[in-house]
Amino acid sequence: MAFISALSSYVIDWGWLRIGPPYIYINIDPAIVRIGPFVLSWYGLMYAVAIILGLRIVRGYTMRKGITQAAVYRILWWCIVAGIIGGRLYFVVQQPDLFSYYLAQPQHILATWEGGMAFYGAIFLVIPTLIWRARRERINPLVLLDAGVLFAAAGQIFGRIGYRSTLPWSTVYQNPHSWACLNPATCNVPVQPAASYELLTNILMLGLMFFIAWRVSRPGILMLVYLFGYAITQFLLFFVRDNLVVSFLGLNWGLKQAQWTSLVVLVILIPITYLVLRYSKPIPEGEVAATYGIPQKPAVEDDREKAENAENTEKDGEKSEVEEGKIEESGSEGVKETAAEGHGDEGDANASREDEVVPGKVREDGVASESQEIIAENR
Repeated sequence: MAFISALSSYVIDWGWLRIGPPYIYINIDPAIVRIGPFVLSWYGLMYAVAIILGLRIVRGYTMRKGITQAAVYRILWWCIVAGIIGGRLYFVVQQPDLFSYYLAQPQHILATWEGGMAFYGAIFLVIPTLIWRARRERINPLVLLDAGVLFAAAGQIFGRIGYRSTLPWSTVYQNPHSWACLNPATCNVPVQPAASYELLTNILMLGLMFFIAWRVSRPGILMLVYLFGYAITQFLLFFVRDNLVVSFLGLNWGLKQAQWTSLVVLVILIPITYLVLRYSKPIPEGEVAATYGIPQKPAVEDDREKAENAENTEKDGEKSEVEEGKIEESGSEGVKETAAEGHGDEGDANASREDEVVPGKVREDGVASESQEIIAENR
């Protein structure tokens, strides 16, 4: 009977996830591990997963466009830093307690582990970072921006809490440490699964961008599709998110901060679209998209640098050979001096032997002369 009761209560009951009827209940602690002040959160883990996933998905596109993997990794680290700083700062400036909490305690401004990122802020800071790195790497900025938005669409899987709802697929957040339960109005009550909505729109956006990437050769089109799509979907999704309604330039239209930002982005995109369509030309077949039309380092300079490097290498080799020759000469001179000393010692020894032999000869001569005199007298 208990089994039947449980079955009638939930279709799925895994403790941390229960699926109705009628709602979806989530009881997950945002922290995976807590060790003193250190907290490893699911939020941070998802950032790492998003980066890895984005790299794997964008790899084929960058290789096809002529961007080397070494250049991708050099650019990636700058973009990660820019994305984290930009996303965090844009989140902070939107908070109602900006002056009373964040500016009064500046250590909380970059405390990303406390939660809170605004993806628009990441976009605003990563785009100029990509343009800067494209100039440094001698890559077409629009080609690099196209690769960047593909990476963003693949890794962007985050959302916020939705409005209260009685829909059958509404989500109930139950863990007291969850983001939803920081606000009593959204804790243990059914809300719209805005995060799921955003995940679905991101998947559709990524599929559309891949479809366009294989059929359009004009740099900058993917960037425009992503920015237009992101601004429009954010504007619509925030109608089901439980965020504060704010005014903008004295206008009270019942919109949230992200919706006002989306409207500003859409207005800015109008002249940008005109410039891209006017000045960005399709890449001819057979050309390398990343470097087409971008002045590269002249081959003469490259040959000159190679020649200078080779000349320096030869000079270093000659210097080392000369030094080795000097060492060998000094060594041979030492051997000669030693040999000369040895010959001098042998000469002295021979001279001493001759001195020893000569007196003997003198004695023999003396004996011979005496014997001759005795014989003469006898005669």
